[in-house]
Amino acid sequence: MKRAVFLDRDGVINEAIVNEGKPYPPEGLEKLRILPGVREALERLRQKGFLNLVVTNQPDVARGKTPKQAVEVIHERLVAELALDAIYTCWHDDKDSCNCRKPKSGLLEQAARENGVDLKSSYMVGDRWRDVEAGKAAGCRTVFIDYRYNEKKPVKPDFQCQSLKEAVAWIESREDKT
Repeated sequence: MKRAVFLDRDGVINEAIVNEGKPYPPEGLEKLRILPGVREALERLRQKGFLNLVVTNQPDVARGKTPKQAVEVIHERLVAELALDAIYTCWHDDKDSCNCRKPKSGLLEQAARENGVDLKSSYMVGDRWRDVEAGKAAGCRTVFIDYRYNEKKPVKPDFQCQSLKEAVAWIESREDKT
């Protein structure tokens, strides 16, 4: 079985657009900004033998605010430019009660099935409580990148930090002990 690092997209891979203390996705390529250190962090994970799998909620599609094609174009760019193995997307809103919308673990479970990943030896890295809860529900170790958004905080992530670079350093330190 393979190991993976599951990564939220907005706020982990690319800059989230923060408005009144809450994060939002970029609306298109023109607003897409890859965060500093992300390229190198993803390469380091790949060198350690991890799959880099993005799991992202994109409810603005269901809400009619963003066309699905605009999100897919962003994903194509990210996969082309970064050491990412796949991107899994929930297109729903909370009211849809789907299994793929984080904090439920459906996206992680789907990605694990399709890529032969052992969830117990994998990690979930995110910047919102939903990411941490999804990772826990799937049986992964969890990392919370805290941007101090004006929203609910996750309960007891395995590690808390300020960037993907810090998250990767912690993951590497854990892996070096095994």
